[in-house]
Amino acid sequence: MEIGENLDQADVSSLIFLTRDYTGRGKVAKDKSFLDLVIELEKLNLIASDQLNLLEKCLKNIHRIDLKTKIQKYTQSGQEARSNMNSLQASLPKLSIKEQFYNSRLQNGRSKEPRSVEHRGIQRNLVKTSIQESGSFLSPHIQEESYRMQSKPLGICLIIDCIGNDTEYLQETFTSLGYRVQPFLFPRSHEIPQIIRRFACMTQHQDYDSFACVLVTRGGFQSMMGTDELHSGFSLDCVKNMFTGDTCPSLRGKPKLFFIQNYESLGSHLEDSSLEVDGPAIKNVDSKPLHPRPCTTHPEADIFWSLCTADVSHLEKSSSSSSVYLQKLSQQLKQDRKRSLVDLHVELMDKVYAWNSGVSSKKKYNLSLQHTLRKKLILSHT
Repeated sequence: MEIGENLDQADVSSLIFLTRDYTGRGKVAKDKSFLDLVIELEKLNLIASDQLNLLEKCLKNIHRIDLKTKIQKYTQSGQEARSNMNSLQASLPKLSIKEQFYNSRLQNGRSKEPRSVEHRGIQRNLVKTSIQESGSFLSPHIQEESYRMQSKPLGICLIIDCIGNDTEYLQETFTSLGYRVQPFLFPRSHEIPQIIRRFACMTQHQDYDSFACVLVTRGGFQSMMGTDELHSGFSLDCVKNMFTGDTCPSLRGKPKLFFIQNYESLGSHLEDSSLEVDGPAIKNVDSKPLHPRPCTTHPEADIFWSLCTADVSHLEKSSSSSSVYLQKLSQQLKQDRKRSLVDLHVELMDKVYAWNSGVSSKKKYNLSLQHTLRKKLILSHT
């Protein structure tokens, strides 16, 4: 993110051109951001926290020696950290092969797990982090930097519940965290984008440190519907786009949290092409137009996107049952509010997959997390 903020569009276009032999000519469009390019290179295993030679070479070729030097300093700090660790290990007493194997497992934890792990027959999605957060040897000041979470309230929490089983305890949870909760129960499909646009336009965001949104709905693949089922659905990507730095400048640089429970019908992945995708354009009808202040933060930064899908049969068999995902999320937020939200969510995923191991395939919850947080996020005033 730091490198991207110091590149203009001409630099990014040059980098895309230089890496076209690796990504393929059609993989990264010319209008994409530096972050998009890095993500594509990371998927191809061409970039990692300890593998930055390609990026150094490309920055040198476009004459951005200042940014190349930053990467070299980062790499050097990692090498020094590894050297210090090796020195520490050398000073410890020698262990037997059995003891070394045991300690190695304790140190490494899950670091050697594959990117996608089958957990008792259930697909587990890896938590996606930014390049900076995935680094093994970050300097201490980067590790400890946190988002400011001091405003009262912390921000607005928008809850849209089209099912009606979870609003009460969710409202209590986010109120206890310090949010001003705005619940909407049983909206119709055409009302959902209107509600979301209205909240994206609110100038009050400039006085708060964050924004939270909880969506509980039935829908298709990557879409949500209201209480009526005559509508093809509203794209979840459009929900996210309404709160990026470009479309919601009053939240630029602040964490934007999304927790989504979507009940899908079997075969709904095939319905994706028929979605009604409303554009993210925002017109502020309640106040004067928003004028974004100059800012170098990437517009897609600072988003925390937790998406849980489940089969719609959950609702057909027991129309009053709450979401296991949202129940466990609420418990985690109440009990562990002083922990990093990413760490908290990893533990939440463990609990959801433990639940899945004891139920049939139609009763399982599929939980994934994507985020572009640039700092540690703790949902606590203190």
